Amino acid sequence: MLRHTCALTVLQATEDLRKVSLWLGHASMQTTEMYTRIDHSVKLEALESVAAPKLRSGRFKAADKLVAALASATIMQRRKATKA
Repeated sequence: MLRHTCALTVLQATEDLRKVSLWLGHASMQTTEMYTRIDHSVKLEALESVAAPKLRSGRFKAADKLVAALASATIMQRRKATKA
């Protein structure tokens, strides 16, 4: 119980799972990940710290070179298929 409480305290203080893993002497990070499943506030803080990508609205318009390359690749594949 004391080990578990200390691990959660270190995790909350440092917000670094690697430090907790080293401190506890775990051979695998998967063993240490159980502490993130227990404390939901750590998950929420981690999610909030990651900024969502800024997306532009509208449709994607491929460059003419890209469209030409894809079209020629499709034509080449069709030619190979008909020859075989």
